[in-house]
Amino acid sequence: MSSRTNTNSAPSAIAATSMVSSRLAVETSRAGFTDITKEVARFLREVRATEGAVTLFIRHTSASLTIQENADPTVLIDLMTALDRVAPENGGWRHDTEGPDDMPAHIKTMLTGTSLHIPVLDGEMALGTWQGIYLIEHRARPHRREVVLQFIGTTRA
Repeated sequence: MSSRTNTNSAPSAIAATSMVSSRLAVETSRAGFTDITKEVARFLREVRATEGAVTLFIRHTSASLTIQENADPTVLIDLMTALDRVAPENGGWRHDTEGPDDMPAHIKTMLTGTSLHIPVLDGEMALGTWQGIYLIEHRARPHRREVVLQFIGTTRA
C-alpha cells in the first residue's frame, strides 16, 4: 500500500476589477493543430493581467480549441488520426453542403469543444509544463478563424 500526500496552496481571493476582451484572427492552412499559446500570453501581457481567468471562445462550428501536449509533435498527428477515425469523410453523412469534410468537421468540433477557461496566476496562465493551447482546424482547406479572448480579474496599473 502506498501513501499519498495531497497538498493545497493557500487560497487567494481577489475582487475582479477588470474585464477585457479582444479578438484573435488565426489563419489556418489545412486540417490540423495551430499553437496559439503565445498569442494568448501576449494578450495577457497587453492587458497587464495579474490574477483571474482567461476564457477563449472560437466563433465557428468546424474548428475547435483544446489544451494538449506541446513537446512531441507526434501527439498532434496521432490526435488528428484519432479524430479522422471517429468522424471519417466517407461515413455516409447526409450533411455535405460544403463538401465531404463538412459534417466530419462538425462532429470533431462537438467532441473537442469551442471554449477554454484557464486560471491566470501572477500574470501567467496556470498551464502545466507540457500544455499548449491549440486551435484545431477540421476542414481540409485554409480558413480565417476568429477566437474571442476575455480576461476577468485584476490588472496592474
